[in-house]
Amino acid sequence: MTTLLIMEEIAAGRLSLEDMITTSARAASMGGSQIYLEEGEQMTARDMLKAIVVSSANDASVAMAEHVAGTEEAFVARMNERAAELGMANTIFRSSTGLPVGNQESQVTARDVALMSRALIGHELVKEFTTIWMDTVRGGTFGLSNTNRLIYYYEGATGLKTGFTQAAMYCLAATAERDGVEYIAVVLHGATSDQRFEAARTLLNYAFANYTLVNVSPEEVLRPLRVGLGAADTVQPVLEGHPRLLMERRTASNVRQTVEIVPSVPAPVKAGQELGTLTVYDGETVIAVIPIVAGDDVERLSTGQVFGKFLRLLFTGGL
Repeated sequence: MTTLLIMEEIAAGRLSLEDMITTSARAASMGGSQIYLEEGEQMTARDMLKAIVVSSANDASVAMAEHVAGTEEAFVARMNERAAELGMANTIFRSSTGLPVGNQESQVTARDVALMSRALIGHELVKEFTTIWMDTVRGGTFGLSNTNRLIYYYEGATGLKTGFTQAAMYCLAATAERDGVEYIAVVLHGATSDQRFEAARTLLNYAFANYTLVNVSPEEVLRPLRVGLGAADTVQPVLEGHPRLLMERRTASNVRQTVEIVPSVPAPVKAGQELGTLTVYDGETVIAVIPIVAGDDVERLSTGQVFGKFLRLLFTGGL
């Protein structure tokens, strides 16, 4: 979540990777995984983020939290607000690092980690950091090594983040992409570091073996619809966006679909205006309802244009 909020600050233009971040005494005092920042030490946001993502640096996490929100406490409040927005109903963050505060532990479920991970991989920039295997900060004088070993040996691995506390044990949110589809595997409370990687690998292997991404298109060509009193006589209906469905491989060839669409539409018509739906079924189960929309604008004829059109039809025998 710390990384997600940083990514969102960058996307909003409020933070640059080249901004200089100053380390406070509190940030420098953090224990656990760290890059041994000293009070007053400055480092670019890029290097701070690299240290957070690659090496789980607690000192860099606090330094960035303070830079973004003023205090770590204010940053943690934003973490919890963002969690609620993402639907992470069973999550409470206590710190920007994941470390306990006093005797109070953060709490999160596997589902909530997956929701958070999905939001994070929506920022392609993050993969510049999550796919690093080894790198350095401080001008090459301090080495970093990725704690996520899947990056080294799992085909298509894109991230994402390891975690460990005495209470949570060995945790991992792992992501991998092949053939245009990316999966998220979440492992919590692993007994050993090796166990979390093996469990994540098994989950990802299962996903790639048993699911596939299917491009959705109507079985029959969508015909132009008549437009009443429009500057154009018809409008072309199209599927909204470029829909793709994640489906089990064993059922992907057995799905059926139905199309419901209006026979005509009165002008004016706006591009994107809903004209119907394409419903995809697996047996009797609805797996997707995709809007069918107008592909273009069609303006309404003026009164004079309507009268002129009437006269043309009258004299050409079109009425």
